[in-house]
Amino acid sequence: MDKDILTVLIIIFVGTASFGLGRLSVAPKKTPVKIEHASTTAAVASTIAGSQNNSEEMILTEGGKVVASKNGSKYHYPWCSGGKTISEANKIWFDSIEVARAAGYTPAGNCKGLK
Repeated sequence: MDKDILTVLIIIFVGTASFGLGRLSVAPKKTPVKIEHASTTAAVASTIAGSQNNSEEMILTEGGKVVASKNGSKYHYPWCSGGKTISEANKIWFDSIEVARAAGYTPAGNCKGLK
């Protein structure tokens, strides 16, 4: 009787292990993650006519550390959802968080890591 129970347990174990290995062999192959980030040296922030708070007057080039919208009041990392939704025509690039704050922008709440 003990031998029959042992045989049944071995069959159940082998069947379960075989099923699990079969499922692992057909697992979808994931593509590798590619990490890209904006260049931190391309952004230049300067003011025109001494006005630091008017973002429309700033001469900025793409590639800064943070991005904001001409029509908004928040700055984002370029890879955050908020930064991705800003149209190219409305993007303002800042070289640093400090420059964005000096221009009157505040951090977006949905971008992790912004202060």
